[in-house]
Amino acid sequence: MATNARDRLLQAAEDLFYAEGIHAVGLERLLAVSGVGRASLYRHFSGKDDLVTAVLQRRDEHWRAWLEARVEAHGGGPLAVFDALAEGAEEEGFHGCAFINAMAETGDPGSEVHRLAAAHKRGVTVYVHGLLTRAGHPRAAELADEFALLMDGAIVTAMRERSGEPARRARRMAERLMA
Repeated sequence: MATNARDRLLQAAEDLFYAEGIHAVGLERLLAVSGVGRASLYRHFSGKDDLVTAVLQRRDEHWRAWLEARVEAHGGGPLAVFDALAEGAEEEGFHGCAFINAMAETGDPGSEVHRLAAAHKRGVTVYVHGLLTRAGHPRAAELADEFALLMDGAIVTAMRERSGEPARRARRMAERLMA
């Protein structure tokens, strides 16, 4: 039962933090939505900061698994990352990148949130590097960094435009970079 309470806390926190922001969601609201008591919260997490860390770690794992599955569904090539992003931007409840949002909210480059977000971005870049390497591109490392920049820009622009079109434009830019 304790694991169930922890899972409910993590899921509620992930949903609320992503939709509304980390600072906007107080512990009382989180407890009400999760249906978990305060004692249970503190049995699993030392406080909100510890919960935020666990949520970001979980989000990293889930989002990168989603990206890999969607890239594979779109043919498995390096440009498919943009097809996946376009698809994700058009899903109901899209609020951009949880890691970019968390870094923007925190603002402290020395914080654990910033460290986790930077690690997530490095992990995505490493994944893209692997796609480019498998595709035999001679400038895989350089292109992986450029693709990551395009991906972040596409996600932020998709938040503003409320569409997947920014990712499709980024895909066309990435095609030119690969040429």
